[in-house]
Amino acid sequence: MLTTQNVVLELKDVTKKIGKQTLVDRLSFNVKKGEIVGLLGPNGAGKTTTIRMIVGLISMTEGDIFINGNSVKTQFASAVSKLGAIVENPEFYGYMTGIDNLRQYQRMTKGITDERISEVVKIVGLEEAMNKKVKNYSLGMRQRLGIAQALLHSPDILILDEPTNGLDPAGIREMRDYLKKIAFEDNIAVLVSSHLLSEMELMCSRVVIIQQGKFVQEQYLTDKQNVDVKQNIIIKVDQLALAEQCIRQIPNVELKGSLDQVSQVVVEAADELIPTIVEQLCMNKIKVYRVENTKQSLEDEFLKWTGGNQIV
Repeated sequence: MLTTQNVVLELKDVTKKIGKQTLVDRLSFNVKKGEIVGLLGPNGAGKTTTIRMIVGLISMTEGDIFINGNSVKTQFASAVSKLGAIVENPEFYGYMTGIDNLRQYQRMTKGITDERISEVVKIVGLEEAMNKKVKNYSLGMRQRLGIAQALLHSPDILILDEPTNGLDPAGIREMRDYLKKIAFEDNIAVLVSSHLLSEMELMCSRVVIIQQGKFVQEQYLTDKQNVDVKQNIIIKVDQLALAEQCIRQIPNVELKGSLDQVSQVVVEAADELIPTIVEQLCMNKIKVYRVENTKQSLEDEFLKWTGGNQIV
């Protein structure tokens, strides 16, 4: 179970102003160990500005950012010592091999061993490509090499700005699998911004929605977090009237209506009650042909939260 002790990154009332324009407005959220959090918002919402403030590329006007409890404002070196990041596209020396690029980073950073290089190369699946020149790498391979470099110093949090930009479907899937492995197996916190809502839905444990620099909504995407949230559920049965009568007897389940022509009953209940509903129907000799949860997709939810009039 995640607790406040697991918090790696915390933003508290972070604001960024340039002249009279407010790019980020009192933004607060956190990221914990072992989870992937998606930062979503329309174009111009402040996603990249927020990430640039986290990694120290630009300053904050107000508020503060903490990494492992260390202030980015007043304890910058300590704060970013356990931070790995790729902002925009990773840059490498194209005439050098993948392994030589990582060794170049090793020479600039204390404490990185050859064993650690081998370990991160294996994590991102580039063992067969390390002796090839980076100029011959595909975009997906460059992204994976960027993640390897960001992981070399064993960070507690990895921050990625649009990591799947330009990748084909296979590359996007590979990237998703690598990030899940890093988060769930290695217990690293991951913050990722992307405009691909369907991909974020598959990848993230939680998303934070911002618009015009302000916090709009936080949404858990895992079944574990949403199990007690009530949803509309459509159940196709063979005895509609008897099914309605049976469902009325089940605690915490509300009968919303029926569709006579297709023998479907609509109920409102949490996902965790679906097995109970099906069990009760079957015990009353009612055949259940289909159970459909009408939960909205992340794209539908996003358009609802942001007003649906801006492109991500």
